[in-house]
Amino acid sequence: MRSPEGLARRILTALALLGAFLAILFLLDPRALAVLVAAVLGLAVYEWMRLAGVGATGARAWGWGFALLFGAVSIAAPGGSAGRTWLFAAAAAFWLVVAPLWLRAGVDRAQRVALAASGIVLLAVAGLAALSLAPLTLFFVLGLVWIADTAAYFAGNAFGRRRLAPSISPGKTWEGVAGAVAATLAYAIIFGMPGAPLGDYARQAGWPGYLGAMALLCAVSVLGDLFESALKRQAGAKDSGTILPGHGGVLDRLDSALATLPVAATLLHWISKS
Repeated sequence: MRSPEGLARRILTALALLGAFLAILFLLDPRALAVLVAAVLGLAVYEWMRLAGVGATGARAWGWGFALLFGAVSIAAPGGSAGRTWLFAAAAAFWLVVAPLWLRAGVDRAQRVALAASGIVLLAVAGLAALSLAPLTLFFVLGLVWIADTAAYFAGNAFGRRRLAPSISPGKTWEGVAGAVAATLAYAIIFGMPGAPLGDYARQAGWPGYLGAMALLCAVSVLGDLFESALKRQAGAKDSGTILPGHGGVLDRLDSALATLPVAATLLHWISKS
């Protein structure tokens, strides 16, 4: 369990990030938002490369190169999810099929090239998925990730007994996951009511399908967190970086969203076409 000082620092940082995110999401021009997303992802790529065993100079080069290329592509070819759905579906397949099998087999240093390559691709697709969603929908999806993470933390601390993946992240428990799912479904019901931001999705999919999709997003968010934990464990690192007080690095804040965004973009696109 975190110390009171560590928890307070974590909460203050989260509030500051939330305020900045809301201002950026709803006030910035889409092209300016794309530039900012590119910069944040560039930092995440740097941290991912370091965890994958790439040297500091090489990791910085990858981070700068990624940010410049992603920003240029996003500005030159803006657009919704329609033309990129296959990318999001492929990333969703990775998280739903490949990632669990990879975690089961074990993530280790011998997989340096595969880890580095997967990081580049997954971060790029997650960024495109974020930019493809309407601002309010993106806010909902990221809010779902934050709600799930927070509920898992407090439920795990209060009731946690059975470890979820002791060899990867000993602090995570099945009770924490149950708390995350319960909080996610409550959050999804509020946003899915008639007239609410996702009311049309709930109506089109039907409540069982809609809530099933939200539960799946919660599970994927946990999986993204576990995958980054495995990446850090093979690197012998506690956090991906130190840029965010109480939270570690940029990647530590993006791990769950990295997995959830392409799955959400895929599901919401399919629901809207049904």
